[in-house]
Parts: sequence; C-alpha cells; structure tokens
Amino acid sequence: MKSLSKRGLSMPSSPIRKLAPYADKAKEKGRHIYHLNIGQPDIHTPDSFMQPIKNLDMPVLAYGPSGGFLSLRKKLTEYYARYDINLNHEDILVTTGGSEAIIFAFMAIADPGDEIIIPEPFYTNYNGFAVEAGVNIVPITSSIEDDFQLPPIARIADQITDKTRAILICNPNNPTGYVYSEEELEALRKIVLEHNIFLLADEVYREFTYDNLQHKSILTLSEIEDRTIMLDSVSKRYSACGARIGMIASRNEEVISAALKFGMARLCPPSIEQIGVEAGIDTPKAYFDEVLDEYRERRNVMVGKLREMPGVVAPMPKGAFYLVVKLPVDDADAFTQWLLTDFHIDNETVMIAPANGFYFSAGLGKNEVRIAYVLRIEDIKKAMHILSEALKVYPGRSEPVSQAQASQHMAKH
Repeated sequence: MKSLSKRGLSMPSSPIRKLAPYADKAKEKGRHIYHLNIGQPDIHTPDSFMQPIKNLDMPVLAYGPSGGFLSLRKKLTEYYARYDINLNHEDILVTTGGSEAIIFAFMAIADPGDEIIIPEPFYTNYNGFAVEAGVNIVPITSSIEDDFQLPPIARIADQITDKTRAILICNPNNPTGYVYSEEELEALRKIVLEHNIFLLADEVYREFTYDNLQHKSILTLSEIEDRTIMLDSVSKRYSACGARIGMIASRNEEVISAALKFGMARLCPPSIEQIGVEAGIDTPKAYFDEVLDEYRERRNVMVGKLREMPGVVAPMPKGAFYLVVKLPVDDADAFTQWLLTDFHIDNETVMIAPANGFYFSAGLGKNEVRIAYVLRIEDIKKAMHILSEALKVYPGRSEPVSQAQASQHMAKH
C-alpha cells in the first residue's frame, strides 16, 4: 500500500477539537460540560439575518457567481464604510467562510516554500491553511507578560528574507484578545513599505473591542493600498458560525483576480447564507450594542474570577472574546484532558483549549490555555468555580497545594 502524501501527513489536527472524544465519553456518563474551548457564541443570530432565509421562495437552488452575489458585494461596501473602510464592490470577493478567504489569500500571493511572518500565539488553523497552501510560517513570539502586544519591529525585520511574502496579524486577536494600536499598525506599515511585502489582517472580530478602544483596519493605512489584504467573516459578527460566509477585501486588482480563479475552481460560495448576510447588514445598531455589553460583562466576570485563583495569570483582553491564561500546572494538555476524564463537581466539568497548539514554536504555551467567554454569565461563574476547585487538587500542579486545601476539597466533593 502506498503511503499518504507529505501534505496529508503534515496536516495538523485541531488543538481546539482534539479533546472532543474525551468530552463525548464524559457526556455518555451523563456529565454536563461547560464549553469554553471553542468560539461558538450562545448569542442569538439576529432576526434580520434569519427571516429572509425562513421566508425564502426559491424554486431552484442554483449556482451563484464565483465571487459572490453582486448585490451582497455592493451591500458590503456600505457595511465597511461604517468603519471608514472605503471600497468598491470589485475590491471584495465572497468566500466559503473566513477559512477559505485565508487559504485563497495565501495561494494568491505565495508559492510553495515562501514564508509568511505571524506573531504567535495565533489562531491555530493558520497552521493548517499554511500546509494546504504549501507556505512556511515564520513565528514571532509575543509574551503573556507583555499582554501579547506586537513584538519589537526589529525582531520582525530580522526575519524578513527573499522568501518572505507577507506579515499576517489577527486584529482583534484570536486567541489572546489583544487589539493592535495605531502605533503598532504604523510600524507594520513602514516595514511593509520598506520591504515591499504584503500585510494581511484577519479582522473578523472588529465589532468586539472594549474600554473605548477603536479597531483600525489595515485598509485605512496610507501608501500601501496595493499591499494590504483584509480577511473577514460573518461567523462571529452575527453569531452565525454555521453560515460559512467570508470575504477577501483588497484594492490590489491582481490579488482579487487571482483569488477569484481559486474561487472558480470551487464554483461558488453558499447561496442561501449570502441572502441572510445581505439582509443582516441592516441589523439595527442596538443589537450590536447589546451584544458588546454582554461580552464586556462576561469578560469582566471571567477575568475577575481567574485573578482570584492562586498562581493564575490572566491578562485583560481588549477585544474578541478569548483570553490566554497561564495556569499553575506543568502540562496544560494533560490538565485539560484530566478535567474531562477525572474531575467534576456535582457531575459538571469544564472544557478549555490547551494553548500550545496556538504556538508554532515547539515548547511554548505548555502551561497556558485559551478560554472563550461565550457562555452566559451564570454559566461562566459555575465554570470558573469548577476550574478553581480543580486547580486545588490537580496532581500535576507546578505549585504545591497544602494538605489542608486538598483535604478540604475532597471532603466537599
């Protein structure tokens, strides 16, 4: 029997989803799990998005244009204009989810063996997208001690070679919740201009910024209009993760043209979901204000509870709905599995994602986890209580727990 391809063998599994078998076994035992491991919000999808789909009268569900419905792309220009992002509909390509947008962008600008610089930790699926496109990721490590701000620009410049095609950022950031400042974006603008490379930004979470911070798109940066590629998705904006509609936006006609050819090869993005997205663009501002207030409160509650736990380091995220947390454990992989297999309180436990899968560099994130504050506040409080009690008795703690603490816990549970 012939072996699999090198690409198939090197394709990484998702650290977010790899614990699913353990969760399934826990559920078979009747255990309730608080899912804080994945960015699946419990916020309702707005009626403005869903009603056109419910009322759809379409005798034939036919192929659509490879670049997305013209009416949707025109409507998207109105949406982006609200954020001072001025585009023509020809600057936008509709994709099958933000994932496809990233893959198309990689393939449009880079050949196999080319390099893309990405600050780590980063959204873990960038690894898989890079394998699919045949490009090499060059990580630049940010630190929890610095709240995961952009590493010094000199470190980024040192990594640029004749193979470098782009720098990719996620802003607001998944998994850290960091929001890049105007000064950081300006530093990136200068290095892109100097080295004539592309700047890509995954801006899926632009609606979710806190503490009066304003998101700034790379498409508003001057002098690099032909060097910037924005990647987007409706999944989180409308709490519609299953809709699988994303976008590439760039004023570089060659980039859009190349990406469109990849789009032609997969025929077209989903038609029904595009109808929902187009109507969803007119969702009242009150919906987004309410959602933002809810996430802000969830963030505050979660970080407050985490900071009460001895040995836990929890930066305050500035955007999105995730944070990376350092735990007093020797192996977060083992700990997150143990939560599902060996620990519960009143037959309830919590599922979080080990953060080592969000780093490209081996050995990093070993005692860190990503937690998503995507559940209602009462559930977050219960989940944080479970996590706190679990840390008191976990046998792989990196900081010892007193016998009194352990005895007290075992007596209660």
